[in-house]
Amino acid sequence: MSERIAGATGDLRALAAAVLQPGFVGTTPPPWVCRWLGEGLGSVVLFARNVVDHEQVATLTANLRAERPDVIVAIDEEAGDVTRIESARGSSRPGNFALGAVDDPALTEEVARDLGAELAAVGVTLDYAPDADVNSNPANPVIGVRSFGADPDLVARHTAAWVVGLQAGGVAACAKHFPGHGDTRVDSHHDLPRIGGDRARLDAVELAPFRAAVAAGVQAVMTGHLLVPALDPELPATLSTRILSGLLREELGFGGVVVTDAVEMRAVSDRYGFAGAAVRALAAGADAICVGGERATEADARELRDAIVAAVISGELPEERLAEAAKRVGQLAAWSVAARAHRVAGPPSRGDSPVGLAAARRAVRVSGDSGRLPLAGPAHVVEFAPPRNIAIGEETPWGIAAPLTRLAPGTTAARYAADAVPADPAAGPAGRPLVLVVRDLHRHDWMRDAVTRALVARPDAVVVELGVPELVTGAVHLATHGATAAAARAAAELLAGAR
Repeated sequence: MSERIAGATGDLRALAAAVLQPGFVGTTPPPWVCRWLGEGLGSVVLFARNVVDHEQVATLTANLRAERPDVIVAIDEEAGDVTRIESARGSSRPGNFALGAVDDPALTEEVARDLGAELAAVGVTLDYAPDADVNSNPANPVIGVRSFGADPDLVARHTAAWVVGLQAGGVAACAKHFPGHGDTRVDSHHDLPRIGGDRARLDAVELAPFRAAVAAGVQAVMTGHLLVPALDPELPATLSTRILSGLLREELGFGGVVVTDAVEMRAVSDRYGFAGAAVRALAAGADAICVGGERATEADARELRDAIVAAVISGELPEERLAEAAKRVGQLAAWSVAARAHRVAGPPSRGDSPVGLAAARRAVRVSGDSGRLPLAGPAHVVEFAPPRNIAIGEETPWGIAAPLTRLAPGTTAARYAADAVPADPAAGPAGRPLVLVVRDLHRHDWMRDAVTRALVARPDAVVVELGVPELVTGAVHLATHGATAAAARAAAELLAGAR
């Protein structure tokens, strides 16, 4: 009897491991990950801390695949401000908001296919993208330029194009954050956002891009840690049977893998516990538990696995539901193996993307007296740094000063945070053009005050907005619709007259 119980528990451990998508620390797979892959672990997720360069990532994923050939290797790569594969230098492609500004679905599909080919070449098989949120609230602190825009139809058509392009490149897409994180003032990394509006509003706005993603054949959908009273007045979407099983599965007809947003995020972990949130998510209809952005040790993974096993034994989580989740993960793994087999293999990309730069150039918009461009010689660049969006790696560089210096040697620069703005933000070397660089100027009172003071002193200054251009100011205004390396270069080229 005890042997049968031990055997059954071992089977449950393997099923529980199959539905986890843990992160880890290091640029090579740690021993515990290799061991777990042999014991049923179905997936891992890579973060910026795991990335040195493309060759290193290709070696890392090959080592993972040596332990389990069909392992799902996920990454949170939006090819915009949120980048992991190019975290050390910034994305060589524009993000969603820039693609939405151009509004050419064929271009969006081309950029996503280009990214898919790059990720596939280094062994990634699942990308937590595209962001399918409709950024209907300009004050949103965590979505912003990660969205294609504020119009549901525009977001829907570009979400579909992105899914088709990425998956044509050989990598499974994952539309997020279901049922929609765009209309919120709260970041779910810190607390539980509430999405208002009745069901008709949700159907017309938030849900439109997810319907488009499902119709486009998206392989995965990521849940948002969001309270949506019109759908479930009590439980956040990640933990809601009504939303995951009722709405996403039955109404929208999605048959792929439902992945949770990181289960350690405070929106759910503060209320239901780290392991409790994972168990509740599986019971509600999630198939894979993403974890490891902040909790990335074997002990963390074991805590989740053991809690899942205990929940099955106690009856809190039906074994059939766990087996169903593991089966869906296995089906995604099989899709990934087939996609890898059919792609045209090549050497790992080094990250340069001519397609991405061309798209970023098309996304730049100039308002005001464009005749003042290009600048008359090297400029002084003042960059105003807002508080970091936690979804964007603090290691990822941004700004106009560096690319402009490469094109116009002698350019000088200063960067100020909210607590360090001088009395005269426009002060700099005499006789030089002044460039003021902002990110989401409309959301930061201190930044608006600093820019206003600078423009009083230097009404000839050029304002460059790297975020959402909700507030256009200055005699000349450039909007890049994102702070990626490609967007910065495109703006610098206009300032320097390099194209």
